[in-house]
Amino acid sequence: MTWILLFQNCTKLIEFLKNLITSKDFLKRHRQSSKDFTRQRKLPFSTLVFFLINLIKGSYQDELDHFFKAVNRFDVAKRIVSKAALTKARMKLKYEAFIELNSELVEHFYENFRPLKWHGFNLLAVDGTTAQLPRLETMEDHFGAWHPSNGGSCPKARVSQMFDPLNKITVDAIISPKNIGERQLAATHFLNLLEDDLVLLDRGYPAYWLFNLILSLGANFCARTHRQRWKIMQQFLDSGEKEKIILLRKSQHSDKHCNEMGLDTKPLILRLIRVELDTGESEILITSLLDKKLYPHDLFAELYHLRWPIEEDYKTMKQWVEIENFSGKSVLSIYQDFHAKVFSKNLTSVLAFPTRKTINYKSRKTRYKYKMNFAQTLSTVKDVIPLFFIRSSDQVLSLISDLHRIIVKTIEPIRPWRNYPRNFSKKKGVNFCYKSVR
Repeated sequence: MTWILLFQNCTKLIEFLKNLITSKDFLKRHRQSSKDFTRQRKLPFSTLVFFLINLIKGSYQDELDHFFKAVNRFDVAKRIVSKAALTKARMKLKYEAFIELNSELVEHFYENFRPLKWHGFNLLAVDGTTAQLPRLETMEDHFGAWHPSNGGSCPKARVSQMFDPLNKITVDAIISPKNIGERQLAATHFLNLLEDDLVLLDRGYPAYWLFNLILSLGANFCARTHRQRWKIMQQFLDSGEKEKIILLRKSQHSDKHCNEMGLDTKPLILRLIRVELDTGESEILITSLLDKKLYPHDLFAELYHLRWPIEEDYKTMKQWVEIENFSGKSVLSIYQDFHAKVFSKNLTSVLAFPTRKTINYKSRKTRYKYKMNFAQTLSTVKDVIPLFFIRSSDQVLSLISDLHRIIVKTIEPIRPWRNYPRNFSKKKGVNFCYKSVR
């Protein structure tokens, strides 16, 4: 019965998003000028949005021809819209349209899909990466560039996301100039936090002001930290204790950030946790979860390990969603492509969410549990995403049913705690590529 409810929620989600995209208010909010999208064109506002969320990766014209072949049910592709017309149309569209779509999608998911939780918390992992951009002067001027000793400058943007590792949902994503640091971007993510959120952070993030910000919003955190980060960390490590309640006092560096955000600068009562690794080394976790009975020491190694899917999601975004394969050469198109692809990845993940119960049931007697092959799922929804929004309700129901059937037949085993040592001496120019979605 629960599975049927989730299945129906998928169709309701599509209807909800379709009504949003085709609404006059949405158009007015996300066109560059009041004169834009007022005439009847071959590429009106909603069709342009449907095109851009179709995981586009090829050339403009090739993608356009495939798009209209799919939506019009042509046997052979026809030239409906030229790439010049597309270039002009997308200049009229604000990239914030896709940010709003993703925000509405995420909110709808948490309200209607019974998401997975950890001890009553919504888990949210934050991490960053960089994205390589087209080698154009406009990109370097806006986003900045790395300047290697050989090969000239390389324009790059900084990317950050707040990701739900249990439900595989990107709650918030940012692409920005590289001179904006990961902690600053994390602080922007945290403005979306709720009281039942628990943030997982890697060792590059711990800072008094960031912890203070999270707690001021009523949320909690668990972070890995360097032993050299604060003197109290090294003292704790030398003590041999498994855990300890500490007072973390503000640093001089944190004053500026706390003052800018209007945060109190009183000492934070936090808890240190020692976790012994298989290598024989010890790592330190710092958390706001103080109750030792509700959250005993033994929970934390597994809790921090649950952060790992955000690393896997970046691999998905770069190798399969191809967020670095930009379709345009303007700064606006970079923002449009990035946020459109984040939305499409999330939409795919949410539509596939109900299949988890079926897959778990099928693997109940096998050696390993199984999960969907998300790369294959992304490949399946390519050219189907726009159909969700232009077909009738009955046809959408059939499309989702077909999608679920193929997902539960294309699965792969989960091998828990599988890990390989990182090779930091990898030779330059060696890439490990994955199959393209298309």
